[in-house]
Amino acid sequence: MADAELADRIRTALGRVIDPEIRKPITELDMVGAIDVDDQGAADITIKLTIVGCPAATSIERDVREAAASTPGVTQVAVDVQVMSTAERQALTDRLRGGRGARGVQFGPDSLTRVYTVTSGKGGVGKSTVTANLAVALAARGLRVGLVDADVHGFSIPGLLGLVENGVAVKPTQVGDMILPPVAHGVKVVSIGMFIDAPTDGTTAVAVAWRGPMLHRTIQQFLTDVFFGDLDVLLLDLPPGTGDVAISIGQLLPHAEVLVVTTPQPAAAEVAERSGVVARQTGQRVYGVIENMAGLPQPDGSILPLFGTGGGEALSTRLSVGQTEPVPLLASVPLSVTLRQGGDTGRPVVLSDPADPAAAEILRLAGQLAGRPRGLAGKRLGVSTS
Repeated sequence: MADAELADRIRTALGRVIDPEIRKPITELDMVGAIDVDDQGAADITIKLTIVGCPAATSIERDVREAAASTPGVTQVAVDVQVMSTAERQALTDRLRGGRGARGVQFGPDSLTRVYTVTSGKGGVGKSTVTANLAVALAARGLRVGLVDADVHGFSIPGLLGLVENGVAVKPTQVGDMILPPVAHGVKVVSIGMFIDAPTDGTTAVAVAWRGPMLHRTIQQFLTDVFFGDLDVLLLDLPPGTGDVAISIGQLLPHAEVLVVTTPQPAAAEVAERSGVVARQTGQRVYGVIENMAGLPQPDGSILPLFGTGGGEALSTRLSVGQTEPVPLLASVPLSVTLRQGGDTGRPVVLSDPADPAAAEILRLAGQLAGRPRGLAGKRLGVSTS
């Protein structure tokens, strides 16, 4: 005869098992089926994975066994691993979307998620490296963070965050028409590099040669079909310049705030100004400037200005013209060998060496952004007084 009370305690314990991709308890995802317990305390538990070959299968089964075995009264645990039916998967995706249309863009004007696009006027200023480390630094502060690698032609985020296996970017899991992004250092990440067999170890180059319409559809799919869940912050790493992707992002996320990355070199700052101007033309607000490669610290404590000085301050002053609020220089990130090495190995410097001057400046910036309140003014809360 089954012990119903013990079965209920086991189900409660399984509520502590989190699906590593969806980041919700498996009991909330209807992944736990029947739980049978005999008079001797032997438990037979059925779990239902989202898809065949689910990459999280091993960790979920292990965590189920441990949670059940830790329940007082359980003497033995057997786990029967099954796969959801098509109808069960559809019900899951509908529930995760919370009633939102299957093709609706996430993080619209009513979302409480802070959306930052990180842009630059030209390549080679370290925009992606700064974005990757900033995302990880925000996640380390306990925030729920998503990162969209919108630099379709020059994607680098998977490599910078270590989302690479055998030289190829880790691929997302697809449940029906919903894409579950891989997670690196607490950050949910999506990149076009995850959808093509492109080695990231430099052995073979694979070019993405797409024009405007295809680029727009790709970015739109990232914002509709990728399940990020409830995020505190979403970062988008934009390609340099003022091309199709920047315009598409402006159309899809006109309420996003813009972080402009430049080096101290005046020529780079002048080009970076254009990306901020284009963002404003699409309705976005330039929130601030990040100056990267701001000098190389010397053993005697002095700074060697390899790329000049003053570019960040000059850019923030020029971008402040035409806005109701000034555009501050948020951070000046110094040159750092450790920062570069972290990008090469997929281990962000904010984790590997937080005392490094570049890491310390990015962590300071993360603290500043994390402390911004999320206002409810003008937001639809989805509640009724009737």
